[in-house]
Amino acid sequence: MFFGTYLILSLLYAGYLHLSTNSMYYPDPITHLVAKQSTNAIQGFGYNATILPHEFKPQMVLNMNGTYLASIVEGCNAVSIIILFFAFVVAFAEGFKKTFLFLVTGAVLIYAMNIARIIILAIALHAYPQHEKILHGVLFPALIYGMVFLLWVFWIRMLNTNAVEKNE
Repeated sequence: MFFGTYLILSLLYAGYLHLSTNSMYYPDPITHLVAKQSTNAIQGFGYNATILPHEFKPQMVLNMNGTYLASIVEGCNAVSIIILFFAFVVAFAEGFKKTFLFLVTGAVLIYAMNIARIIILAIALHAYPQHEKILHGVLFPALIYGMVFLLWVFWIRMLNTNAVEKNE
């Protein structure tokens, strides 16, 4: 069930990406939205941040104080992580309503954590550019994957609790 769900959702997402290549929301609508929301939040913290489409590459360019800071690419939008989360939960589904509510709640939490992760990463890179490799390559992936792992643990524990209650 896991691999089937993962494959179907990944193929649907690949189709979405293919269909959105000529979109007015560059590079694709979800990545564009993530870039805009992240930039607006960074501005809310008092930073002079702008986001613009890259001239030649499928990415959004994040500038702070007029200087290039980072690129936001399709991989930054958390969709692939949400697909992985969905595949795991569906593989251990228990009842449509409970599973559906957990999928929606989990997707919203992962999306929100991803926006927060981009905001924190941008501010940290602005303050500590010399630590870019550890910030981007280690610490911030740990945040998003850690969130997914905790959601999975919660789901399995919830299922185990229900199974114990049914057996008593």
